[in-house]
Amino acid sequence: MARPPRFDTAKLLDAAVRLAAESGPSGVTMSAVAAAVGAPSGSLYHRFTGRTALLAEVWLRTVEDFQEGYFEALESSDDPRAGGRAAARHIVAWSRTHPAEAALLLYGAHEFGWDDWSDAYLLRAEEGNIRVRAAMAALAGALGVHGRPGLDRVTLAVIDVPLSVVRRHLRGGTALPPHAEELAEQCTDALLAGG
Repeated sequence: MARPPRFDTAKLLDAAVRLAAESGPSGVTMSAVAAAVGAPSGSLYHRFTGRTALLAEVWLRTVEDFQEGYFEALESSDDPRAGGRAAARHIVAWSRTHPAEAALLLYGAHEFGWDDWSDAYLLRAEEGNIRVRAAMAALAGALGVHGRPGLDRVTLAVIDVPLSVVRRHLRGGTALPPHAEELAEQCTDALLAGG
């Protein structure tokens, strides 16, 4: 029976997340990740075809992990405003409990090598984007809000506003205040009620 690998993919990606949070995407290199976990570089090349694949995987894994809870929160109630409030709260709460991942997501996919991603990685990213757009359209419809202005209001309420609460603190290197979730939720509710 073969023994399990000493340096599994999740451990390598966790190290890449920490490096990205500390130094940005430029800090995520094959050798830096290997050094961070005490692995030989071959361990990385065994799992990723190169740095571009590593960057794509760390970005997508982080986004997909965040989105799993976000969509669950958004769909947590039959009341669309309550779902919107829960989604806003999730953005802040997830960022509080996953500060390195949240710092990583301050960067865009293009900073993680999007232009060089394989078709498989681009497809994964697009599937996530489609799901977000569909969720925003569904929420707008459930609220009885129509047209581009209505969709923009919903997106502002359940994505942009809660992200702004998080972004300011992450960029400033300060902890999120204890009331951050409540603040994001209140702002989201006010925007959704205005629809």
